[in-house]
Amino acid sequence: MKILVTGGGGFLGRYICRDLKELGHEVYSFSRNHYDHLDEIDVSTIRGSLTDLDSIDRALEGIEAVFHVAAIAGVWGKKDSFYKTNYEGTKNLVDACKKKGIKYFINTSSPSVVFEKEDLCGVGETIPYPKKFLTHYAHSKALAEQYVMKACGDSFLAVSLRPHLIFGKEDPHIIPRVLQSARAGRLKVVGDGTNLVDIIYVENAAKAHVDAFLKLKEDPSISANCYFIGQEKPVNLWDFINKILVLKEEEPIVDKISFKKAFRIGAVLEILYKIAGIHSPQPPMTRFVACQLAKSHYFDHSKAIKDFNYTVKYNTDDAISLSYSS
Repeated sequence: MKILVTGGGGFLGRYICRDLKELGHEVYSFSRNHYDHLDEIDVSTIRGSLTDLDSIDRALEGIEAVFHVAAIAGVWGKKDSFYKTNYEGTKNLVDACKKKGIKYFINTSSPSVVFEKEDLCGVGETIPYPKKFLTHYAHSKALAEQYVMKACGDSFLAVSLRPHLIFGKEDPHIIPRVLQSARAGRLKVVGDGTNLVDIIYVENAAKAHVDAFLKLKEDPSISANCYFIGQEKPVNLWDFINKILVLKEEEPIVDKISFKKAFRIGAVLEILYKIAGIHSPQPPMTRFVACQLAKSHYFDHSKAIKDFNYTVKYNTDDAISLSYSS
């Protein structure tokens, strides 16, 4: 098939492109920039923006399936930048797909769409969206996911995957920021250090997207469903972080700060940054970051296992070793 991957040059997108190519598909990436590493695997880049209807229309010419991976991520920034790309951009893409008769749509979402403030322990996809979001990213992704699901019908089949804390060798976000904070002496264990979280190795996340797509083609009844995906079991967040720090020859984190104190600091910094009109860089602490670092957030993957035989190719220990061992 002729398949378009939005954000194909990004961390997750490049692996999805690779896996689709290995299955014999003709793959194109839609993004604002050109990526040499996609040229190396014979994936052509179509440059454009999710906010530009004309560039979307050109990119979808002849396309039979779309993997929508592109998004503006982060815990801080201008509201408009998140909503225009993550929500309005998704809406533009879905509407254009339906207009052109493109039947298959795989959406990359995030577990943050259901995260508010409290622990989430083994919850499934029936958990409702929160009434209040702590970040524009989470809210914009929730709106986008809902739009995709409501757009489903006989001629437009879609699923939405929610990978949690994607890690791997080329990770440009999570682990580099952890290492930077640790080296600067700014990282502390938030809370009591016992919180469990889902993580997912990037190759497992890519495989899940492709497997869901293959099943959707075979069984349209899974359309309009969301799926949590993660490793074989949750990990202790701080054990996971410290294991990586040790592999990177850094000192493990032992100093602690209470969740309440970190949350209050985050709330104050958010107010100060808003008053000052600072949109970048993000505050050293926010309410969302305090919650993410102190609370448990792991999910039930049984729906993905049941509907498209979700399995991990690399277990957690092997994935960490492949990603961070010298």
